[in-house]
Amino acid sequence: MSEDDGMEELITEEMLWDRIPEVEGEERASTYYELSARIYARGQYDEALALAETARDIYSQLGDSAPSEGLAQAYSAIGYNLNQLKRMDEAATAMSKAVELLRENKSPIALELACTLGEWWYSSKQYDKVVETMNECAQEHLVDGNEIGAANDLHLIGCAERELKNYEKAIEAFKEARVLFKRNKEVIHVARCDQKMASCLIELGEGELALETARKAVDVFETGHDHRRETFASFEFGKAQILLQKYDEGLATLENVLAIVSEDEPKDFDFIVDIESRIAKILRMQGRGEEADEIERRLKSVQEALEDAPELDLLN
Repeated sequence: MSEDDGMEELITEEMLWDRIPEVEGEERASTYYELSARIYARGQYDEALALAETARDIYSQLGDSAPSEGLAQAYSAIGYNLNQLKRMDEAATAMSKAVELLRENKSPIALELACTLGEWWYSSKQYDKVVETMNECAQEHLVDGNEIGAANDLHLIGCAERELKNYEKAIEAFKEARVLFKRNKEVIHVARCDQKMASCLIELGEGELALETARKAVDVFETGHDHRRETFASFEFGKAQILLQKYDEGLATLENVLAIVSEDEPKDFDFIVDIESRIAKILRMQGRGEEADEIERRLKSVQEALEDAPELDLLN
């Protein structure tokens, strides 16, 4: 470590605050950015956000003379703080500006931040933007020889296409990801692709292929003792059985899945409702209407509790 590095570490937060009135322009902006980073590390995201926004504003006021990497750092800091504050749309928008600036300057950290951006777009349900962002990331990872990085990108593309109900495109993305994961002996990730391909095949009415694909995923997760993923793969297996009109077998599979997820804490009630709704449909097809009615009666209470509550004016 050089002498300068040692001096840098000795600069305290109080010294940074004292420096602000004494500096201008780029140095003032970088001081606000440094303060933001330190306060972010303490978990004070509102304050850190305000400081990062101040840094961005100063850089922006400098116009063409502003260092684009400094402005990009400010935007990324804004994004990370907004992400911690659960303001996902705003976080992704800020990070996209950081990525744009870094790509223009061919910065080596642009790809890493772009991958983060893709995940944030997914959390924001901006699935078209996920596909656009991650396609670029996948190509860059392949050029760099990073097959695992590309596989993860393609997997996220598949998830986004599935949300968009572009099931054939989703399957293609999962297939490409699967090839790369398999080449690198990432067995669990191969099975994750199989599970999601099975869900898409079910939507396309391809029952036999869905059953076979889901079975592969179940086998891997069971062998790897990855019980949570095994449960989700079994759910797809049960759906495929029902699609093939194997109602007794499908019912048994779904009831087994339900028994497992009902033990989870915290409970995933959306998933439980989905499973029980499917069970009720099978019971009705089997002429067991009273049992189906009872399940659907119960589910109405759960669904009502899951609905978004109206905003209340708690101040009056």
